[in-house]
Amino acid sequence: MKRVAFKMKLKPGFKQEYIRRHNAIWPAIEILIKSSGISDYSIFLDEETNTLFGVQKMNGDVSSQALGTEEIQRKWWDYMSDIMEVNPDNSPISVPIEEVFHLN
Repeated sequence: MKRVAFKMKLKPGFKQEYIRRHNAIWPAIEILIKSSGISDYSIFLDEETNTLFGVQKMNGDVSSQALGTEEIQRKWWDYMSDIMEVNPDNSPISVPIEEVFHLN
């Protein structure tokens, strides 16, 4: 199982809305993520910079950021695009973060 981390950017003032939307995550998105081999998925917020840090385990080569070929994923990205910094296709601007230390 591989762990990956990435960062995204939340628009200022949208912390509570981001939390609300993720607390009510669409069941189809949850199923897609889990069926793609992704588990132990967390997102953290650095409120000082509005940077979101995502960490997930992958059983395979597909991260949550690579699910854009799925219609439901594109709809979720459209739904989130008003509160996050996004690419022209509304996917979140996501930057991989290199792991430099891990203690198990």
